[in-house]
Amino acid sequence: MPIAKRIAQQLTSNKQTLATAESCSGGLVAHTLTNIPGSSVWFKAGVIAYAYEAKTDLLGVPKNMLQKHGAVSAPVVKAMVQGIRKRFKTDFGISITGIAGPTGGTKTKPVGLVFIAVASNKKTVIRYFIFKGTRLQIKKQATETALKMLLTLL
Repeated sequence: MPIAKRIAQQLTSNKQTLATAESCSGGLVAHTLTNIPGSSVWFKAGVIAYAYEAKTDLLGVPKNMLQKHGAVSAPVVKAMVQGIRKRFKTDFGISITGIAGPTGGTKTKPVGLVFIAVASNKKTVIRYFIFKGTRLQIKKQATETALKMLLTLL
């Protein structure tokens, strides 16, 4: 069974909800999850927060955190997942920020660097990855990894 359907079954049977905050994945996580019929029961919202202003205004990420760590960082992905859960009062949240390329990478933050956070009211898990491939391949890898991380947390 596809991972998205397994997530849907668990959230539905436990009467739990989810929201997503995405940057480099461009809404692919929300797209994947809302392809499941009946997802409106458990999927509350998806925010694509690309710009710093969107991260601060929609998700409550502090401006000084963005200036100090950059958008592609563990503190920012954590603030994103906390912000999306708070804004939409959900049981679970997913957030993703990274550099999908092909440009934008640096020596310390290469193309393919992606931070993913999944959170509940009991636990927040943050991991980073360096995915390889085209922009779309990186987005797909980030999405699949985020869904696997959520399923583990469920």
